[in-house]
Amino acid sequence: MQDLDPSGTPAPADLGHVVAIVPVRGLERAKTRLGEALDPEERRALVEGLLRRTIRSAITTPGIRAVAVVSPDPEALSVAANAGAVTLPQGGGGLNEGLAEGRAWARELGATALLVVPADLPAIGPGELELVLAAARDRLARSRAAGTAATSLVALVPDRAGEGTNLLLLAPPGAIPFQFGPGSRAAHAGAAARAGATYLELEGPLGLDLDTPDDLLAAEAVGLGGSAIDLP
Repeated sequence: MQDLDPSGTPAPADLGHVVAIVPVRGLERAKTRLGEALDPEERRALVEGLLRRTIRSAITTPGIRAVAVVSPDPEALSVAANAGAVTLPQGGGGLNEGLAEGRAWARELGATALLVVPADLPAIGPGELELVLAAARDRLARSRAAGTAATSLVALVPDRAGEGTNLLLLAPPGAIPFQFGPGSRAAHAGAAARAGATYLELEGPLGLDLDTPDDLLAAEAVGLGGSAIDLP
């Protein structure tokens, strides 16, 4: 759903008030596919460390005004609160339903854009997030300069396989419905096309997430495993 200006026409997409949502399923049952490489305690430590890192990265990114964690897990919400995030207890449903609750919170804040940041990206940091925002700002600036100011923007970072969505930026927050799940990259691109939104796809280190033992090996190969999960 696009925002309207006082004349009733769609307002230009705006990244002046970006908020971030970090969805978390839970701490204990997360990342079970890493069971061949990590025992339950190691998986729990990894998930909690990544969550704290993700929150701190978003909080310290200059272009992001507020950060919330949405989760049905009280322990995950406790970790989020201690890390400085707003906590949104999820009422039910899966990932897309939880993000819909986060979008409602963003709208209540008056956000003009919403950044969905999964908590399993080992390369995440404020610099990486700011690069995504800068690329989006540049795309909007070029559309204005061309005299065709975009009224909505969908930007995403795909996963290494080119099938999933590792980061999603929507301006306004309701630009498209959430399409997380199998094949979400194509689903989000299709939703953007149907909505007439400006679409931007970005490659980079945020394309690596931690789902499988092979992902752990890839992270360790570039110095992102083990204690590197924790930021100072």
